Amino acid sequence: MLLSLEIRDILLIDRLELAFRPGLNVLTGETGAGKSILLDCLGFVLGWRGRAELVRAGATQGEVLAEFALPDPHPARAILSEAGLPVDDTLLLRRVNTAEGRKTAWVNDRRVSGEVLRALSEVLVELHGQQDDRGLLNPRNHVGFLDAFGGHDALLAETRTAWAALRRARRARADAQARLAEIASEAEFLRHAVTELDALAPEPGEEAALDSQRRLMQQGARLREDLARAHAALGDDGAERLLIDAMRWLEGAAEPLDGRLDAPLAALGRALDELADAARGVEDTIDAMEHAPGALEEVEERLFGLRGLARKHAVVPDDLAALADDLRARLDVLDGGEADIARLEAEEAEARATHDRAAAALSAARTEAAGRLDAAMAAELAPLKMERAVFATRVTPAEPGPDGADAVAFEVATNPGAPAGPLARIASGGELSRFLLALKVCLTRGAGGLTMIFDEIDRGVGGATADAVGRRLRALADGGQVLAVTHSPQVAALGAHHWRVEKRVSDGQTLSAVVPLSADARVEEVARMISGDSVTDAARNAADALLRAVAG
Repeated sequence: MLLSLEIRDILLIDRLELAFRPGLNVLTGETGAGKSILLDCLGFVLGWRGRAELVRAGATQGEVLAEFALPDPHPARAILSEAGLPVDDTLLLRRVNTAEGRKTAWVNDRRVSGEVLRALSEVLVELHGQQDDRGLLNPRNHVGFLDAFGGHDALLAETRTAWAALRRARRARADAQARLAEIASEAEFLRHAVTELDALAPEPGEEAALDSQRRLMQQGARLREDLARAHAALGDDGAERLLIDAMRWLEGAAEPLDGRLDAPLAALGRALDELADAARGVEDTIDAMEHAPGALEEVEERLFGLRGLARKHAVVPDDLAALADDLRARLDVLDGGEADIARLEAEEAEARATHDRAAAALSAARTEAAGRLDAAMAAELAPLKMERAVFATRVTPAEPGPDGADAVAFEVATNPGAPAGPLARIASGGELSRFLLALKVCLTRGAGGLTMIFDEIDRGVGGATADAVGRRLRALADGGQVLAVTHSPQVAALGAHHWRVEKRVSDGQTLSAVVPLSADARVEEVARMISGDSVTDAARNAADALLRAVAG
């Protein structure tokens, strides 16, 4: 509920403070007095698009503050929390417009974007009038209004969940098909590459081992000659024979020397053991260097094969085995791809069937709710002197989506036998106002938390019809808040709170002011609305009688 509105230096208003109350608040005044300025100011602080030039002439900036009550629960609380803004029982919106056109907004003293303001405005205020293209006259909104009227929250949530699952299934199937198509385009290459790699069967570390073996083979002739000489020097005709002769000679001389040669003999024994180990090592190396004719060519052929294949695939030789595994896995995807696509298509078909069932249930509920809404509208139109008009909610098939598979449109026929058509095109100005009011009465039942604003929705009607319009506005305001800008004395008389918008000239400047009316001043204002510029005693008596009648 809107608690207060403060305006400084906006259009024709220098400074204005208004305290609004629950119930039906009516604003009246002569044409051009500035009633629309109040709506412009409220729309400005709520982030709506409006006039480009708002700052009062001569001022450096204009400012609007609006305070709302936020009972718990209220949908604005969730918006505030999501935006990281403080949440309290009241909500203070402030927006400034400089003379240069720069706009800045705050919510609860925190600076915010216009997007946050507009999100809050959706749950704080509804504006209705003959140019109500933001709401009831916009066909894109009709399905949402019908769902709210029918209480389809659970069915709508189920349909949206099913649609999200269907989208995931579609995306999974499409991605799999794209991957399969990509792999299929290089299937011939993959099969050739895997065959080539499998034939070579590379192993990590093999290239380094082959390179070492090749170098050893290339140097084998010279090395074998040196090793043979070394082996001969260590063997029976070399060092070994000399060491054995030395030991024999020392052993022959050892007895008379009382053990003096024991240590040298032991050292020679150890030397013979080490010498034997060295000889065996050299012999083993010689054996290892022995290779069959053509072995070098075989080693070189494999080594060059590994290196050539590595260059071909732009990897190092040690990564060839991993590459073979990767290419083989891609071939497996290709070979098993058709079965995988079939599985994903089956899952997509199941998800589509689930969405179709949810959408069908929602369609049935909408059709039933459309009948109830049409009946409710018929009951509302009769007191508004439109008992011959026909309101119809059309539910027709549409492209499936997250909100089901229906298109919803509100259509009217103003007279029996006349063709039905869109609400905005068929109804005249006065008829349209009454259609909108009746529709709002039907759609608002059970809803709360919104401040509803009706901008001259009673235009073009009078007498008993205007009285019926006022009573509908008062019924809408019961337990809530309605602000009605009106030229109808019948509607004004039904207001719980009455303000008059008037122009004043001060120091050569024309300014708008809003004045709360006392009981006597209210009689005078309703009398002016009845008689025009010249207020007669008869008009005053009529106004007094009208106010007494609606009060009783």
